[in-house]
Amino acid sequence: MNLLIAVGIFALIGLVAGILLTVASKVFEVRVDERIEKINYALPQVNCGSCGFSGCSDYAEAIVSKGAKCDMCRPGGEKTAKEIAKIMGVEVTVSEPEVAFVRCHGDCHITPHKYLFGGVQSCAACNRFYSGSKTCTSGCLGYGDCAHVCPRGAISIIDRIAKVDKSKCIGCGLCVDACPNDLIVVRRISQSVDVTCSSKDSARVTKSLCEGGCVGCKLCEKNCEKGAIHIVANHAVIDYDKCDSCGKCADVCKIGSVMRLG
Repeated sequence: MNLLIAVGIFALIGLVAGILLTVASKVFEVRVDERIEKINYALPQVNCGSCGFSGCSDYAEAIVSKGAKCDMCRPGGEKTAKEIAKIMGVEVTVSEPEVAFVRCHGDCHITPHKYLFGGVQSCAACNRFYSGSKTCTSGCLGYGDCAHVCPRGAISIIDRIAKVDKSKCIGCGLCVDACPNDLIVVRRISQSVDVTCSSKDSARVTKSLCEGGCVGCKLCEKNCEKGAIHIVANHAVIDYDKCDSCGKCADVCKIGSVMRLG
């Protein structure tokens, strides 16, 4: 009899606990907008942070809860932006696709090495020893840190310098963060002229270290009608918002550090 009473008491406690849990789950239920899950599914899940948020799920929540724009995902591009806009029931104007570009063309043929680096084959590791193994301490180190983080295999190391395949690049910007010398930028895919040098040294030093180094002569700056190119820290820098890719800067550059792109 005592056993039956004990079983009954436990059964009653279980029933009451179940009812209380059910009620609590309804009372304290946090409703999640189903659009967040749909948007997250539409995103490429690269989690690159180029949108300004910590990852795809965080960006999806920001679109629904904080009014973030639908076209901030670089890897997803136009297709993803339109899918998100459809989910949100809004219209979106998609900006031009962007790709990465390496502002250096000092490969092993024109920029010699000052020592043979036998440590961990990493740009960041090599850069700790006398600012890299190449004579130009502002150029591409060529050990492929950018290539290692690229989710689409768009970067290759050829002759000790990084090269970007525009047809594969999704403009996520992970390579930008990986480069210890800040040589990589993300800009419009239609940009047909760019600077291939980031040397911060004086003209005399740059000329002695790399055959194709920018010497800061300002010919490009003086001939740009849009005011889109200026000499900053001894090398030319293009303001992509002003540049119309006319190519006049490349035409007057005697060194070839400002060039037309194929």
